[in-house]
Amino acid sequence: MSLRARLIVPVLGLGQAVAFASSYYLLGVLADPMAQTLSLEPSALFIALSVAFLISAVLSPPAGRWIERSGGRRVQAWAHLAFAAALLTMALAPSAVVLMAGVVALGIGMSIGLYGTAFAILVEWHGAAARRPITAVSLIGALGGGLGWPVSRLIIGAWDWRVACAVWALVHLALCLPLTLAVLPRRHAASATKAAPGRIRWDRRMVQIAAVFAGGWMVSTAMGAHLPRLLDQLGLGAEHAAWAAGLMAASAIAARLFDLIVLHRSHPLATVRLACLFHPLGAGLAAWGGARLAPLLAVGQGAGNGLLSVASGVLPLHVFGPERYAARQALLLTPARYLQAVAPAAYAIALDASPHVALAASSLVCLAMCALTFGLRPTDR
Repeated sequence: MSLRARLIVPVLGLGQAVAFASSYYLLGVLADPMAQTLSLEPSALFIALSVAFLISAVLSPPAGRWIERSGGRRVQAWAHLAFAAALLTMALAPSAVVLMAGVVALGIGMSIGLYGTAFAILVEWHGAAARRPITAVSLIGALGGGLGWPVSRLIIGAWDWRVACAVWALVHLALCLPLTLAVLPRRHAASATKAAPGRIRWDRRMVQIAAVFAGGWMVSTAMGAHLPRLLDQLGLGAEHAAWAAGLMAASAIAARLFDLIVLHRSHPLATVRLACLFHPLGAGLAAWGGARLAPLLAVGQGAGNGLLSVASGVLPLHVFGPERYAARQALLLTPARYLQAVAPAAYAIALDASPHVALAASSLVCLAMCALTFGLRPTDR
């Protein structure tokens, strides 16, 4: 294997880590100082982020068709440009309106720059054997959550939030974009889609897979927004809850590593079912043990989410094969992107009722996801 081929996974993984750190996880650190500078309520910025998620959902299907027509390398390059443009808009924003427009514009980059394009590139290159590379890219991409917040905090501590936005934009432009163009392969001639391939029709299996991923993303986004508060209400205390919530990112990385080393030969459906059970197990132990076992909720959620992130790339490949992978996967993840936008508000209602109601609600979603995996069989190819 050539050096260039060996660099494909690290370059894609780096791009995903930077993309997540500078979009999905950005406001977790920057929202308060941004709001103070421009006389905004932090909630207004999170509303703008929800709009960005909605834009990502609307643009996801055409993004999949674009990958299918032009190849993932070109789309990945445009994703880095889109992220950089949004971040520079935020860094230079003279008013609250322009700042919120920059946050909303992150949705364009998210529609083409978070996992879907990277997974499509790996399927173009490896075909049906893309599981391990997908897992490896997902593993490196998880560092966006683990390192994104600390890096942003360091920059804010040394300078301010505008510099943080500008630094992330510079990383996209000066590091990720050149590496993407220099290392990622142009699509194989045999992979190029011939003229207008027609629409992909939804069938029962597509509905099932889309529902599984929609449930997974909804629970993941809700936990990302509310986990410290939920752990606090279980009796852990605010300081210890924030520390315990950090176990979620560590567990997600550990689960991806476990899949890469141990589970890569297992049936993808077995991996998905195992992933669906981690959150209910952690939630049940936390509800039963209170503060003493509450950190296990973070561990269970992280492990399940880590395996599901791999499954989002592998399960469609297993059931439908590599043909039209990019367009089909974009369709399958579109409902998840819509639910992602409403998950924090919906889960807040359950948590206001009681932490046990919230745990029961998210656990039932995960158990329903597990049930939906039955009856999924590969297409005869």
